[in-house]
Amino acid sequence: MERSAQRLGRALVVIVDDRVAHGEQEDNSGPLVTELLEEAGFIVDGTVAVEGEVVDIRAALNTAVIGGVDLVVTVGGTGVSPRDVAPDATQGVLDRPIHGIAEALRASGLAAGAVDAGISRGLAGVSGSTLVVNLAGSRSAVRDGMATLSSLVPYVIEQLSGLDEE
Repeated sequence: MERSAQRLGRALVVIVDDRVAHGEQEDNSGPLVTELLEEAGFIVDGTVAVEGEVVDIRAALNTAVIGGVDLVVTVGGTGVSPRDVAPDATQGVLDRPIHGIAEALRASGLAAGAVDAGISRGLAGVSGSTLVVNLAGSRSAVRDGMATLSSLVPYVIEQLSGLDEE
């Protein structure tokens, strides 16, 4: 039994940006991720903006996992600056990493000419039955990352839900 192409599951978007979390800057990435997720067949529960603090990011991820979403996409905080801690927070939540997804995101970004993709520390993995993926914060990284994820995510969600078993 396969999931309907129209209903892949529920998703949550977590924006990791101090200025957005404080209301000092408009969120330009969240609406784009939401639109792309909905086009892919997800029901998006919402977008949450958090500061670039491990405890805040981890709390948002844990809330999403406990809430039973199928996919969490974090946006921002994947680089090498001291405030880029999304991967560090994510690592503490994951039960099992999926290195291939993170590698595919970096490779597709580099192939598209995004030099910063090569220094992304973004992770992907499973927490409970939820797939968690870190994307870089730029709109181009979001577009490229979501294009890369479009073929991988349905397969992972089917495996996590047990729908691929006979």
